[in-house]
Amino acid sequence: MYSGTGIYSIPEASRLIDVKTREIQRWLFGYHYRKTPGDAASRVNIEPLWEHELAHQDFDEHVIGFRDLVELRVVREFVRHGVPLQVIRKCLVRAKDLYGVSHPMSLPRFRTDGRTIYAEALDEVQQENSLVDLKNCQSVFKDIVKPSLYDVITYDNDMQQAMRWHPEGTRSPIIVIDPARQFGAPIIEETGTPTNTLYQSYLAEGTDTKALTVTSKVYDVPLKAVEAAVRFEQALKRTVH
Repeated sequence: MYSGTGIYSIPEASRLIDVKTREIQRWLFGYHYRKTPGDAASRVNIEPLWEHELAHQDFDEHVIGFRDLVELRVVREFVRHGVPLQVIRKCLVRAKDLYGVSHPMSLPRFRTDGRTIYAEALDEVQQENSLVDLKNCQSVFKDIVKPSLYDVITYDNDMQQAMRWHPEGTRSPIIVIDPARQFGAPIIEETGTPTNTLYQSYLAEGTDTKALTVTSKVYDVPLKAVEAAVRFEQALKRTVH
């Protein structure tokens, strides 16, 4: 039923993209506050940035899909570059209209100058380096910063949807997050073995060089891949939110 979607709990997503669980909850499930403390009538509800992939499915806890994960990773980078969240919200709405997709920020077409977000102009009549200012709906011609977000993502042939992600923290394309395999859990790309499975074996065998070798033999996974899985999982364990 969920093949090709990927399923991630909020703590799992938090570790994978290095964003606090509280922020993910606010961005994807909304929140509220009261203008006047103790006054129920002053309650203000803030809607999610977008409707996540599994919003209409019945789970015991909040979970999100692979495209949500990739989109959140991009939102994280824009926030870190100083783009206000209210600007991101407005730009998301306009970008959805512009590109006709539900998760537009994960497309490799964005730029930021720290104040607003730009999408590459689709009108071929415009100058080659012209960009569309999604906040003000006008063309801009300025030097801007592009975060290195998209090189580790594989897209479909039309560049309309993220298909796979070689996550940050790995220095080689050994590990992949693919929603069509193992429900989107991080795996060794060559064998499909979950990195957590290899890591747990490594722990059980004694966490030394011999443990790496034994795990490699037991799961028939190259030693280099086992080492990459252990480094990756250790990095996730250090990411606590």
